[in-house]
Amino acid sequence: MTTERPTHTTEGVDLRHYTAAQARDLRNEVKQIFRGAYIEAIESGEPFEAPEAFMTRFDAYTDPSRASGFDLVMARIGDEPVGQAWGWPLGPDSRWWNGFQLDEGDPTTYTTETGTRTFAFSELMVRKEFTGRGIARVLHDELLDRRPEQRATLLVRPDNGRAYDTYLRWGWDRVGVLRPSWPGAPRFDVLTCQLAAA
Repeated sequence: MTTERPTHTTEGVDLRHYTAAQARDLRNEVKQIFRGAYIEAIESGEPFEAPEAFMTRFDAYTDPSRASGFDLVMARIGDEPVGQAWGWPLGPDSRWWNGFQLDEGDPTTYTTETGTRTFAFSELMVRKEFTGRGIARVLHDELLDRRPEQRATLLVRPDNGRAYDTYLRWGWDRVGVLRPSWPGAPRFDVLTCQLAAA
């Protein structure tokens, strides 16, 4: 039996936090949200955007041997899962920065991790039929507001104008580019923001 951290409710949207082990128990709901949020990307036929590829990455992120500090926030309206966000703190041996090209400065200094310096904001998605209600912002803030790390980082596709503009509006800044080692991964822009609780 899993235990849940305290519930936060905003305008009918119920938010709950889950550890990696708890998130693995929600695998079907995680996949349902992805399928409902990335309809066009899935239909593009890009292997990286296939539900199976996404779930392979999810399984790796929640692997008990490497998921220290993983935090998933899932949004529900009633019993319906409508959105999710997750991430984890980067440890000294993290591969997150592999292949990173910093726009300015020394990339070695920039990417040195301690386990308390950077939170990797890996995913944020809301099913299409529930967009336009502020759920993405609520998920974003719920995941990040109480993080103890100094900063957060995320990857965004340069051609995803809507998401990119939203992140910039929410206080994120571009610092470089990165192509993850996942098969078929595109090149992403790397954004960071300072965390208020740090």
